[in-house]
Amino acid sequence: TGDILKPLTTGPGYNAEATLSSDGQRIVFTSHREGDLDIYTMNSDGGEVQRLTHELGYDGWPFFSPDGQWIVYRAHHPTEPEAVTRYKELLARELIEPMRMDLYLMRADGSEKRQITHLPGASFAPFFFPDGERIIFASNYQNPASSQFELFAVNRNGQGLERITFSGGFNTFPMFSPDGKKLVFASNRNAQQPREINIFVADWVP
Repeated sequence: TGDILKPLTTGPGYNAEATLSSDGQRIVFTSHREGDLDIYTMNSDGGEVQRLTHELGYDGWPFFSPDGQWIVYRAHHPTEPEAVTRYKELLARELIEPMRMDLYLMRADGSEKRQITHLPGASFAPFFFPDGERIIFASNYQNPASSQFELFAVNRNGQGLERITFSGGFNTFPMFSPDGKKLVFASNRNAQQPREINIFVADWVP
């Protein structure tokens, strides 16, 4: 009911892309409360907010591993002066330019950060396999200038890249059921109208 709803974050700015740990105790989310787009965690009651990323650039779309020990996320950290200026100009207008992103992994306390994909284009929407050892995600790296995104899987160490979908078009936001038997994702396959995107579910056969 509406009377139990309460805000866990307050104040101006962007606080979104929030997901819950499997035990329901911690929330991981993206915020630019300190001037950049970074990843934070907090208790499910809004307490004990902790900033996990500090590099200049966009860090977002975080998800916990099933055991709650790791967080996978997408990021782009510009380093060239022109790219840094462009990023800051867009951020001041509350915009980002998601043309280049890779997947990163870190422990739930923000330690042991490492980049796990090094692909052209944009790789995003990561989600752990139920065993926590692999990650499924969307990428246009085979056609970086296009909006053609397919689903891929990769080991947590960045090895073993595998293509999952072959339909063409836009396929993204994959998530497994807790038992790993079903995969749900968004796609524009079989679309009847421009910009039509629907939800699909598939049996997962290891």
